[in-house]
Amino acid sequence: EFAPLRSVVLAQSQFCLPDKFDEADTTFLTEENARLTQNNEGRDLADFAPEQQVRWEKEKEVMQGVLESYGVEVFRPRLLTTYEKEHGKELGVGYSNFFSRDPFFTIGNLLIEGNLRFQHRRQEILPIRPIIQQWTQEAEGYYFAAPQPDTSEGILSEAGPFIEGGDVLVLGKIIFVGYSGLASNLAGIQWLANMIGHFGYEVVPVRLHPHILHLDCALSLLREGLMIVCEEAFLDGLPAQLANWEKIHVTLQEAAYLVTNGLPLNEETYITDQSFTTLIPQIEAKGIKVEAIDYHVSRMLGGSFRCTTQALIRE
Repeated sequence: EFAPLRSVVLAQSQFCLPDKFDEADTTFLTEENARLTQNNEGRDLADFAPEQQVRWEKEKEVMQGVLESYGVEVFRPRLLTTYEKEHGKELGVGYSNFFSRDPFFTIGNLLIEGNLRFQHRRQEILPIRPIIQQWTQEAEGYYFAAPQPDTSEGILSEAGPFIEGGDVLVLGKIIFVGYSGLASNLAGIQWLANMIGHFGYEVVPVRLHPHILHLDCALSLLREGLMIVCEEAFLDGLPAQLANWEKIHVTLQEAAYLVTNGLPLNEETYITDQSFTTLIPQIEAKGIKVEAIDYHVSRMLGGSFRCTTQALIRE
């Protein structure tokens, strides 16, 4: 999580809301998030909130500039095609091309496509595929994909397997994988454990509070022995491997605003939101430089710095 970042996929800013939301699937949203969805079902953010769309795109431009200033190679997914947008609207599930963390993830030299639980995100891997194809041709690594979700009992079946990159945190050969009922499930975690076990990795399942979407919404590993953590989110307590780490504490309410969802560039540098004025000095007090930028619109849509990026190479 905190090895020097060399190459990354930075998301685009495209989102059309589904025609309807299952109330149980919006429990992780703040009141501001929830207000955004009201009376805008089936609409693209660019149409019903054009000022927010412009600000959202600007956030990504600034983020790209920060990454590149540290020598990080930045890849951007392609934009959605007209067909992809129209098809998503016809199905009533909308479309998304806004969080590159979840459709795939990397563990060492393994690149793994996951499965997303939310219907409007099921095709989010496709705009990233050209980058993945290039990576697999040029890098000495392995490329795997999770089995298709079982929809034999209906499109909303919870059978999965679901495995999402936001739930996957890497600490050497230990891989923490969260599950709250909103994203990854045990079937997905078991598939991942069976597969990467052949490469010497150990998967540690982490049961999360039902209002936490992903593990990275409750935990950030800044460097060996130091983390930002919302302990309330860990229903069975912290994993034993992290029990003795120094903690910067975050409440469950703060976690909803994605206070833990920053991005380490290395052990000495961390990107977070400029509005987190309580968190920033706590990080700096540990000798870590903070790059603080505005990511309000992205966070309003349910994801922050880690959510909008997926590392291809950390050294």
